[in-house]
Amino acid sequence: MQTILFGINAVLPLILLMLIGYLLKKYKFVNQNFIDVGNKLVFRIALPALLFYNIYMVKELSQINWSMMIFALIGIFTATIIGFIFTSIFIKDRIKKGTIIQGTLRANFAILGIPLAEAIGGEMAVANVALIALVAIPLMSSLSVIVLSYYGEDTPDKNVFKTIFLKVVKNPLIIAIFVGFSVLLLRSFMPLDSITGLPVFTLESDLKFLFTPIKWVSQITSPLALIILGATFKFEHFNDLKKQIAFGTALRSILVPLVVLSLAVVLDRFVSFFKFDSNIYPALIALFASPQAVTNTTLVKELKGNENLSTQMIIATTILSILTIFIVVVIFKYLELI
Repeated sequence: MQTILFGINAVLPLILLMLIGYLLKKYKFVNQNFIDVGNKLVFRIALPALLFYNIYMVKELSQINWSMMIFALIGIFTATIIGFIFTSIFIKDRIKKGTIIQGTLRANFAILGIPLAEAIGGEMAVANVALIALVAIPLMSSLSVIVLSYYGEDTPDKNVFKTIFLKVVKNPLIIAIFVGFSVLLLRSFMPLDSITGLPVFTLESDLKFLFTPIKWVSQITSPLALIILGATFKFEHFNDLKKQIAFGTALRSILVPLVVLSLAVVLDRFVSFFKFDSNIYPALIALFASPQAVTNTTLVKELKGNENLSTQMIIATTILSILTIFIVVVIFKYLELI
């Protein structure tokens, strides 16, 4: 019973905050302009502040688990292969194949994954999410472009890859992670105070006027992001795409977490290089059990995929992931992995 309660306490706050956002929009308490501005605030200010803060709060470089980051890459490639194999067998339309594969490999890692990891594992789990994001975001973006271009109607513009590369480099989340990691490196090599044993210069003590606002903004990130996410939901008719929507949703929300997270447990148990603990599994769950990224449709539209299919899969995977994330959390808690 305690295991089930743990799962409820981890997942239900996320559901309630998304429900608040949906009801606020439904009853016109907020309008589309608020949602657009809120999305910008979350993506450009709040999430970067949260990622920077949690990486900065890592005490030592020795706390970073490099096998976790390598496994994140393995898991993303595995998700891509899963999408490729199953769409090759069951989906005939090339455009829909590309859209489904892209949705299978690219997760709503930042907006839903971060609060999920925080609910399960606390601040250290969020720090691990930030470190994973350093490698996961560029890889997911690159593979998405390759897949959509390969299955697209036309030969992609040669500037598409340059444009996506620049978007990744200019991504506020990537910038915040790099800055946070750089500050962590600097702090790690600073001399220590002979009395306190702490670095002679720290943001929290020497630049408190800057550190405190970053900390405060980071604390509003998860609730604000989830409320905005809930407000963006638009339930539309699935029309003639029911089969493809159900198929893509099952791949992302059921098969990927089942295969990739099982692989993580197996490697942890039987391969000495991979060492995961209760601070790392929440980050892996956040990456591989999260639904499709809300930004998928923008990329699908840009590269001439099936925009309607992408939009509906985002909604469907978000709804189904509520159940699958709960099941994953309960299982991992029962196995004493989190």
